Order: sequence, then structure tokens, then C-alpha cells
Amino acid sequence: MFDAVLVANRGEIAVRVMRTLRETGIRSIAVYTAADADARHVHDADTAVRISNYLSITDILEAALETGAQAVHPGYGFLSENARFARACADAGVVFIGPPAEAIEAMGDKIHAKATVSAAGVPVVPGLSWEGRTDDPTGISAAAAEVGYPLLLKPSAGGGGKGMRLVTDPADLSAAVESAQREAKSAFGDDRLLLERFVTTPRHIEIQVLADAHGTVLHLGERECSLQRRHQKIIEEAPSVLLDAATRERMGAAAAEAARSVGYTGAGTVEFIVSAKAPDEFFFMEMNTRLQVEHPVTELVTGLDLVDWQLRVAAGEPLPFAQEDIRLNGHAVEARVYAEDPARGFVPTGGTVLELGEPAGVRVDSWLRPGAVVGSDYDPMLAKVIAWGPDRAAALHRLDRALAGTAVLGLTTNVSFLRALLADPDVQSGQLDTELVERRLDELVSGEVPSEFFVAAALDRLIGLVPEGGVVDPWEVPSGWRLGAVGGVTMRLKAGDTEALVRVEGLPDAASVTVDDGAPVPVSAQRQGNRLDVHYDGEFRRYLRSGDWLARDGHAVAVRERPNLLASHGETTEGGPVVSPMPGTVLVVKVSPGEVVAAGTPLAVVEAMKMEHTVVAPVDGVVRELRVQAGQQVALDETLAVVTPEAEK
Repeated sequence: MFDAVLVANRGEIAVRVMRTLRETGIRSIAVYTAADADARHVHDADTAVRISNYLSITDILEAALETGAQAVHPGYGFLSENARFARACADAGVVFIGPPAEAIEAMGDKIHAKATVSAAGVPVVPGLSWEGRTDDPTGISAAAAEVGYPLLLKPSAGGGGKGMRLVTDPADLSAAVESAQREAKSAFGDDRLLLERFVTTPRHIEIQVLADAHGTVLHLGERECSLQRRHQKIIEEAPSVLLDAATRERMGAAAAEAARSVGYTGAGTVEFIVSAKAPDEFFFMEMNTRLQVEHPVTELVTGLDLVDWQLRVAAGEPLPFAQEDIRLNGHAVEARVYAEDPARGFVPTGGTVLELGEPAGVRVDSWLRPGAVVGSDYDPMLAKVIAWGPDRAAALHRLDRALAGTAVLGLTTNVSFLRALLADPDVQSGQLDTELVERRLDELVSGEVPSEFFVAAALDRLIGLVPEGGVVDPWEVPSGWRLGAVGGVTMRLKAGDTEALVRVEGLPDAASVTVDDGAPVPVSAQRQGNRLDVHYDGEFRRYLRSGDWLARDGHAVAVRERPNLLASHGETTEGGPVVSPMPGTVLVVKVSPGEVVAAGTPLAVVEAMKMEHTVVAPVDGVVRELRVQAGQQVALDETLAVVTPEAEK
């Protein structure tokens, strides 16, 4: 076994790998960029070395040699599926904890991978490759017609949902190809596409494989990954309720054969697409030649530490168990916590973590800590919450309760959306497919903020105004007292797109509160450090608090005070300015000043955290101003352009 291993990654996966290194007595070495100088993985490591970026092979290998690392664990993303990096490690005398470079190359190119596994007898989805230009309408149309609609465009060189586009109408093909190629080129440096037939009511089932260098290839059961948003997994579980024992064995055998066909070693995942209407038919999609984000659910049902076995296989150890020794015990479900705002189309968010609440009794893989800065440079995933239960119902219940106890104050996350998704009747019954989230989006996403948060925020502000000490000047007490009448304090508060007028009469420990035109309700509140305890509407509620932020039961919101108490709820900003939905970089500007546009016309494309967002014209009109250009950094809500109706000057 190794004495020292460098982890060539960041975030929760770096923290997770270092946990196993620590448990096995191996010295851990972190690398970090300027943006990550104070990150948790840097603090968790035994040694840390600054590099220019996480894609610099030269910097990473220099750090490995400088610190005496015998091996490099690439995590996932960045260089984890880079064959050139694997070869560079070997040339430097450092073990790459992953498969051979040849296996990475064979499976990293989806076009070549399909041909390889098909030759080995593994069923594949009908499809063609495309390397042409978007201005060749005849060629791309003919290729698409041959594959058939609905059609899925997939970058040949990458994964993670980046660059994938679903095309149901031939009229949308050219624009979809242009966007897919641009995103693929940006993310992977390769704009070749794979055109695949889209399987209706699809379910995404993947098989975890583990292979040693002595000829043993095993599968560790499946994971259900059908709950997705924009082809990005949200909730994963093991095992899948779709598969019976016979189908599981057939699919596992096919996955092992796919791995064997390229001489695979280490931990990897073979992904299949399965129609919910025909669960006994499955088709190979791709193989991820690395550890998967969702690997914890497999670990919880098999009892195996996959990182530990990656290390052992890389060190040359044979697997000491056979296929019949693998048993699946109970059920595990994982939810991904992202820095994104579901109410604003899931655009990435950011900020400084002011306070953090993480649940007990379940597994949490996270890189967060108070003071951590979540920027726009990297993927928006913050943490994974994983629950195990003796059966699926128990695991889902435990995960829901764990998410209710999850809070990140200082930035908006998707936690409340995850709880709504877990409560969906079809999710509860296991009737899943990859389109479920999109179909139910309006039901799952709400921008409304519960009134209890406005009450808690008003009381929290009132507590902050009460002077401390034994002798208190009554004129300093914010009771709103006045001669001959009952006083009160009125605040207009805003959270997201929701506003409330809150009136508190009395002091925080014994008061009545009125929200908007509602009836007065008795209330009391006490604050201890970052906790706020409120008795309201006959219920005791405990909030995590910091500054304007409050969190409870999976909701975390910033409640801010509006200075104009006479402002109406219906206040809106006059139309015209078109703002950026997220902090990021302007990739493309599609219009010019003075251009006449229709509502919905693309104006610009903004990218952040590997996500593209097309900003469109809000009305029919004229582009009066254009304030950005390609390559420019923009902030959240920064004005990109001004579009007004043509009649306006």
C-alpha cells in the first residue's frame, strides 16, 4: 500500500477521498488554486500545494514529486478521465489511481466506446456520429433523419449532462447542434457529437464495476439515476425498484463484459438506458472510467469502501472475493445539494457560507464549512446527503428528515426543491423516468416564502434592538409605545419575490404579530447565538440564523427590510433592462444596438459553473442599449441590454 497519495481534485470528492486515506493511515496531499486557498480540502490534508489550476498536468505532477506522493487519485471531473494525464503519471513514476490510459481512451470517446462494447455483444442505442458544421443543413438533417426523432445530441468526449440537447422537432435541430457543439468545445475541447435515438419513458440505470489487474471483473449491483434535471442527476438510489433479480444479473454481466473488453482495472461505472415500459431491454450509453458522484449509495448497500478498493487495486492487490460474495443489504438514497435557485430556473448562485447546519444520523459528503466562499469558477455541487434504510420507504423517509435538517446560510440552495421531489407520489412509488422532474417542475418549484419566516425575521430584528444590561432606559425599548394608545413596530420585509408587512406589538418575549391583513397572533421569541426559538401559531419553531438569513425545515431564505413602508406589494420595475440571471461570463452576444427583436429572441449566452443560460428579449421591441461583450464577467442581476417596445424612445 502507498505511504502518500496526492488528491488531484477539490470540493466534496477531495474531502471524501482524504477521509479514506486518513482511515488507512496514508498521508494525504492536497492541491489548490488561489480561489481555494482556504477551502476545506486544504485544511483536511496533511500537506497542501498551490497550483495554477486543476487541469495543469505539469503543476500536479510537480506537486506530487515535490511532496513524495507515490500515487495520484483524480476524483471525478477535471483530469479523472484524461488519458494523457494517466500516461504522464506513469512517465513520472507516480501511480495513477484509475484504469489504464488505453481503457480511458476507449471509453472516453462515446463513438468508439459504442463500437467496442457492441463488438463484445453489449446492446447499444441506435445512433451516428457528427463532426460536421452547423451551416451544413443537408448533412445534419440527413444524419438526424437516419437516426430518427426524438433525438438526443451528446458530446462524444464528455459526460455529466454538459452539451446534451433533446430535439423533438427537425426545425430546432440546427440551433441545438450549434449550442451543443459550443458547450462541448468549451467543456471538453472537442465538439464532435453523437446523435442517438431518444428512448421514450427512459430510466437511467448504471452498474458499478470493480476489476483488478489479475483478470477478475465484478459488478456491485445497480444504481437508479433517473431523477434528473437538464441531464444532470439530482437523486440516486441503490438498488433500483425496476429490476428483478434476473435482469439485474443480465445487466451486471453485460457491464462486466464491457469493462473486460477494454482491459479495465479499478472502479468504474457502465451506464444503461432502459425504457420503463420494457424493463427487460437495456442499452449501453457510456462508461465512466472513474469514481461516480453517486458511489456512496453502492457503498452503503454493499458495505465496501470503493476508494479503499481503488487504492488496493492500484497497488496491485487482487480482489479477495467473487461475484457470489456480493450481497445488497437494504436501500440507500442520495440527494445532491447544489448552489442554485430553483425559483429562478435553477441558475447557479454563490456567496459566503455564514452558518451551516448538517444532519446527524446519515452520511454527508460535503466540502462546506462556515466562512467558505462559493464562487462561479467551479461546479455548483456543495454536498451530498445519503441515507440508508432496511427498505426503500425507510431510506426515503430518513433522507427527507435529513434534508429538513440541512441548512446553508449565505446563499440559495436546492434543498427545499429536493424535499418536494422526494414527496412526489411517483417518486414515492418508484414510478420514475428521466423526464419526471421536467413534467412536474411547476409543482415542485415555488418562489413563495412561508409567512413564518417574515414573523421570525421581524422578531429577530426586534431582539437585536432591545438593549442589554440591568438598567434599561424605557425610551430605548422598541415597543412602539405612545401616549394614550397601544404602540407597535411595523416592518416591510422582502424575501425573494415575496413581500410582507409585519406589525409587532409588545416585546419579543410576549407580543402579538400581524402579517399583512391577517388577525393578530400571540408570539414569543428568544435568541441564543445562531439559534432563534419562536412560539407562533401554536407551534414551537427553531431557526438557524445569521444576519438576514434564517433556515428551518429545509428552507433557507434571506429576509431583508424594505425602507419604504408605504410601498405596495405590486411594485415592479419598469420593463426595459435585461439582467444576468447569474454571476458568470458572457459567451456570446447575439444582437446589435438598434436591432429590432421579437419577445423570446436570444440576446446573449451567459455561462457559470459549467452551465449555459440564454438571455432573451422580454418584449417585442428594439435593443436600445447593449452593455456587454463576449468574454466579459458579469454579476448577478447586472444589466446586459435594454430592450423597449418600438414605440418607446
